[in-house]
Amino acid sequence: VQLQAFGGGLVQAGGSLRLSCAASGRAAVTYAMGWFRQAPGKEREFVGAITWRSGSRRYADDARGRFTTSRDNTKSMGYLEMNSLKPEDTGVYYCATGLFDNDFDYSRDYSRTRRYGYWGQGTQVTVSS
Repeated sequence: VQLQAFGGGLVQAGGSLRLSCAASGRAAVTYAMGWFRQAPGKEREFVGAITWRSGSRRYADDARGRFTTSRDNTKSMGYLEMNSLKPEDTGVYYCATGLFDNDFDYSRDYSRTRRYGYWGQGTQVTVSS
């Protein structure tokens, strides 16, 4: 297993959760970690991303200000801190790592699922109203 996400669960609206993702092997030797989610009947969508080296962060519009990505390079761990959760945040959350040529390449394509070659198994987040 090269990527493993955990930390999901059931939380009330307005609550918080912290997701973690452990990277190993080739999945750890990448440029950035991204977080995506998929709600039932919907396509997988970008949530947030962070580069391993510089810690450059990017967020989807509805995540900005509520969610925070972080990483611990010494442990090859990535994190997604989620606050002020809403019922519409419900879904399976995936961590992924991908290769980008440089910061410009990352800034252009960080939200594209096809740029991430390694994916974790997903962890369920359910936000009740």
